[in-house]
Amino acid sequence: MKTSPCWVIRLGFCLGLGLATALPAAAACPPLLQHQMLRLQDEKPVDLCGYEGRVVLVVNTASQCGFTPQYKSLETLYSRFSARGLVVLGFPANDFNQEQGSNEAIADFCENQFAVRFPMFVKTTVLNKPGGPAVNPLYAELARSTGQAPKWNFHKYLIGRDGRSVQSVPSATDPLSPAFVAEVEKLLAQPR
Repeated sequence: MKTSPCWVIRLGFCLGLGLATALPAAAACPPLLQHQMLRLQDEKPVDLCGYEGRVVLVVNTASQCGFTPQYKSLETLYSRFSARGLVVLGFPANDFNQEQGSNEAIADFCENQFAVRFPMFVKTTVLNKPGGPAVNPLYAELARSTGQAPKWNFHKYLIGRDGRSVQSVPSATDPLSPAFVAEVEKLLAQPR
């Protein structure tokens, strides 16, 4: 059977043989994820909409912090649950004067000290300080959504699959603590 080509146009119709058929509407990326961030290793842009439909754990990190060993827990959590839809996003920040290295130094540290494989982004600002640099827009929205800005490094924001529900989790909570893992599993069990 011979078929004619089908051209997709922005209006969402498929045209072929004079017929017009509506295509299923694509789900819109949640506003919270409508950001492009620069990847730590090569500073290439990453569209966070690519994580739409996943459970997203956003963490501000630092190399010289008492919570720095949480990199290992974050990597273990990511390895354990990434196939089920979890992604961990690390954002190095020097807001608490514990991440003074360059992006290259941070990337080397994460790779060599903790074998980090989850996505990491360039050093950023997570706190709004008078006269300071602009806050990363993702962090501004996370703080607005939860009413809580990071109080220290390794503050966590857990975003549900819907891209709208957000939980703020304090720095002292280890990502492998039973209560935190249970919350991740609960969110992973929710439909996309």
